[in-house]
Amino acid sequence: MQEYQPLINHIQNRIELSEEEIHQFVSEFKIKKIKKRQFIIQPDFVARHRTYIVKGALRAYVVNGQGQEHTISFAIEDWWISDYNSYIYQQPATMFVVALEDAVLLQLDFETETKLKNANPKFETFFRITAERTAAFFQRRIITNLTSSAEERYDNFIEKYPSIVQRVPQYTLASYLGMTTEFLSKIRNNKLKKKS
Repeated sequence: MQEYQPLINHIQNRIELSEEEIHQFVSEFKIKKIKKRQFIIQPDFVARHRTYIVKGALRAYVVNGQGQEHTISFAIEDWWISDYNSYIYQQPATMFVVALEDAVLLQLDFETETKLKNANPKFETFFRITAERTAAFFQRRIITNLTSSAEERYDNFIEKYPSIVQRVPQYTLASYLGMTTEFLSKIRNNKLKKKS
């Protein structure tokens, strides 16, 4: 049950559930342990699960026609990840989701989530809150990408997610911020020069 405690805390920070309801809810999640570089979602296969990260770091990305990777999102402890379009509509995925570190995950499949929502309006509320926060996050991300300079995007990310910067390869961070690895290196070097 130790692996479930972070999820229990996560849920209790969002909705109020009885002990029985918590047990009913979290017992539907399956523990999955994966190795670094292991994929949990790949294009053309339906994303069957919504994934909560207990331990580790994951990355969701797409590959364009020229073979360039574009990082859509990262997820570390106490975050969720999936190809949501694929998961919600149960249609083939367009993204890869891969482990950047060995990870411990809790996964819930689509059919079980639907069953939970139908069983208790509080569970429905939890998933609504999660969806709203995810939508707000992606909106902020799009606006930042459209209205900020590359350096501002980097500064903003460093300020909000300092722990992620240390854990993800530089090329994945560069692709998340919409720049080349070389340009990201240049920004970092300029900042180091200013400090010294």
